[in-house]
Amino acid sequence: MGKFKVAIEETVVDEFTVEADSESEALEIARQKYRNGEFVLEPGEVQYKQMAIVSGKENHEWHEF
Repeated sequence: MGKFKVAIEETVVDEFTVEADSESEALEIARQKYRNGEFVLEPGEVQYKQMAIVSGKENHEWHEF
């Protein structure tokens, strides 16, 4: 029996309302709020998840679950 390192990746989606004069300004405001911890995606809705064995392998084979 051996030990394996497994990576799990999730894509989480949530929606936030931003007041701005343009789409580009709205994206910049959202980016800043995300970086500052004002926009947090937890628990959010998981849209996609996958896993792969990563120990000792250069090319990981990802498996959706």
